[in-house]
Amino acid sequence: QVQLVESGGGLVQAGGSLRLSCAASGTIFRLNVMGWYRQVPGKQRELVASITSGSSANYVDSVKGRFTISRDNAKNTVYLQMDSLKPEDTAVYYCNMNFLSGNYWGQGTQVTVSS
Repeated sequence: QVQLVESGGGLVQAGGSLRLSCAASGTIFRLNVMGWYRQVPGKQRELVASITSGSSANYVDSVKGRFTISRDNAKNTVYLQMDSLKPEDTAVYYCNMNFLSGNYWGQGTQVTVSS
C-alpha cells in the first residue's frame, strides 16, 4: 500500500518556473520507477517524465531542455523542475509510482500558465 501526495502547482506567467514535489509513503519496493503525467480535459493522460530508482531519466520531446526530473530516495520523493513554461504546459499533473506488484497515483495538482 502506497500513498502519493503532490504539491507545488499554481498559476504562473509564460516563461516562469514551478517546482512540483511528490512524497511517497507506505510499503515501497526498492526497485521502482516514478514519473509525472499530465492531462487536459478531453485528452489522454501523457507521460511527461520518468526516473528509475537509479536516477535514469526520460522525457517527452516537448519538455526536453525545459523540465528536469529528480528524486531523493532517502525521502521517497520525486521532483519536477519546470522552467520556461508555456501556455501549452497547462494541465493537471499527476505523480506515479510503478513497481513489480503495484502501480499508484497521486491526486493531481493543477498547473496553469498564462500568456
